[in-house]
Amino acid sequence: MITLLAFIVAIGVLVTIHELGHYVMARCCGVKVLRFSIGFGRPLITIRRGETDWTICPIPLGGYVRMLDEREGRVEPAERHLAFNTQSVWKRIAIVVAGPVANLLLAVLLYWGVLFSGVILVKPWVGTVVPQSIAEQSGFRSGDKLLSVNDSPVSDWQGARMAIVEQLAGDGRVRVGVTTSSGGRAERLIDLNTRPKELDEALSDGNLGLMPQRYLAQIGALEEGGAAEKAGMRVGDRLLSADGKPLAGWESWVTLIYNSPGKTLKVEVLRDGMPKVLAVRPTSVDHNGELIGRIGAAPKADDAWNGQLKYQHRDGFFTAARHAFIRTWETAWLSLKFVGRMLSGTASVNHLSGPLTIADVAGQTARIGLASYLEFLALISISIGVLNLLPIPVLDGGHLMYYVAELIRGRPLSERAQLLGQKIGFALLAMIMAVALLNDFSRLFGG
Repeated sequence: MITLLAFIVAIGVLVTIHELGHYVMARCCGVKVLRFSIGFGRPLITIRRGETDWTICPIPLGGYVRMLDEREGRVEPAERHLAFNTQSVWKRIAIVVAGPVANLLLAVLLYWGVLFSGVILVKPWVGTVVPQSIAEQSGFRSGDKLLSVNDSPVSDWQGARMAIVEQLAGDGRVRVGVTTSSGGRAERLIDLNTRPKELDEALSDGNLGLMPQRYLAQIGALEEGGAAEKAGMRVGDRLLSADGKPLAGWESWVTLIYNSPGKTLKVEVLRDGMPKVLAVRPTSVDHNGELIGRIGAAPKADDAWNGQLKYQHRDGFFTAARHAFIRTWETAWLSLKFVGRMLSGTASVNHLSGPLTIADVAGQTARIGLASYLEFLALISISIGVLNLLPIPVLDGGHLMYYVAELIRGRPLSERAQLLGQKIGFALLAMIMAVALLNDFSRLFGG
């Protein structure tokens, strides 16, 4: 129920703001608005205010503002000056751009609100380095404290992560300055410019194999019927050694299990102060065409380390506004770069997300707290703004493309050319939505 409600609120707010951008600019330009609709389909609710019908429709996948237009119906001669199509090309451009701009301004406002009211941030400390990940291959170690990204200082985990991904989107290389666990200074180099697949994954979800949380070499939870439970492991068991070799931490344990599918391991654990030897045989699992081991056990969190990670941060009024603008710009620019990579074939369309993923993340962030949910809304608002500016007919960017062509040619494109573009745009948009939905089902239902 929380997921559904969070999704409905998110879509309702974001679509309303987008369409209000079009509406307000249309009225400022003297264009008559016939209908303002949230959703598609037959109206469920209609309220008449002045010359506009305000409606809510049952299909919550967008909305529209219907303006007086000679191309869509008869216009009385006395109202011709109020029609959209009779306005100057610059006014039409302003009306079309206003929707995406409204989404970007909403993101600025949401980020400003979070930063000004105070937010819990996470220190840029590395608690866990995932075995065989990009981070491990780049030399990161548990205990590293991130100081800078390409010589630019970083102060929190999210900012550091975004800076790394943004720099990778450039030439696939980034230098990260750190303080090591021993207190010395070092530099970690992430170089993915010759590894397009890993660069694609890093840019799509920001997953480099780094986590601020740290875990103990101790069993925190067991999967019912898993290999660990069958071997007699219990929650609270502290891992000491495997096949006679000491285990340095949870990461070394994960690496061992990962590389031991179907192999029986003699594992020594400490239980109630007494050592105990167990025989554990990891289950073989197919992971991207490679057999890996899995036992169905989760670690216990290192409360002493994790308790130091979070801190309260609050920006002043103007500082919060500046940071909100910068964050919105950086996120929008990163989104555009990733779209460019997909178009060039250097990024996979498998990373596209649709409404099911959005709903799932909306529910997760709503459960975490208001600040997380507002940041999620800001991120989706930026995505909507950027998406609508793409030069695809039926989207705002497609209309802009027509108007730019009109400025160059000195006259509008023919109705036939625009109609053809609309058909191509609908087909392209339908294809994108189909891919996004398939990706949603694959992520959420294990397809």
